[in-house]
Amino acid sequence: MHTPQFFNHRGRRWLGAAALGAAAVLALAACGKSTTTGTGSASSPSPTASQTASADAAITVTTASLPGVGTVLVNGNGQTLYLLSSEQGGKITCTDDNGCTKVWPDTELPSGKTAGIAGTGVQASLLSTVKSADGKLYLTYNTFPLYTFSGDTKTGTAAGQGITSFGGTWSAITPAGVAATTGSAPASPAATPSAKASSSGGY
Repeated sequence: MHTPQFFNHRGRRWLGAAALGAAAVLALAACGKSTTTGTGSASSPSPTASQTASADAAITVTTASLPGVGTVLVNGNGQTLYLLSSEQGGKITCTDDNGCTKVWPDTELPSGKTAGIAGTGVQASLLSTVKSADGKLYLTYNTFPLYTFSGDTKTGTAAGQGITSFGGTWSAITPAGVAATTGSAPASPAATPSAKASSSGGY
């Protein structure tokens, strides 16, 4: 009778040890799961300073003097900004669907942005936005949606000036909010008073 009790006692000890071991495994698994969840939460992507600066540059409007064109609007990256003559009043005819924006990239506001940034020489009152049919916001100046040109391979150029396509004529846009006149170079110190008055009268 003593021997079965001895084995039963050892059996209970063995079961107790097994239970403790299982509890330890479960505890480790729980810790592992908790750690993984915490790591995933901490690694959520957030905009870097350079990404924010790049987004702001795209919707910043300032001015630059271009040879043969005059003082026109450019974005924060120095790219010339254009208007399409048929789009005055915020009517968007240059779209992704007709392939226009592949040649003339639009100035869409990034998520979370609701307005452009007016830089030096820009009339802030003329800088606004227009909403497309799909709810996206695009930057406008004097009601003209603003575009860049894929053919401008470097800053300080306006290769798109005077091109007729997609239902209108493309022109660099002046700080007054009108199409720049091809060949109207900035007035030089030697220019006559009448020439100076003519070049500054639109501003």
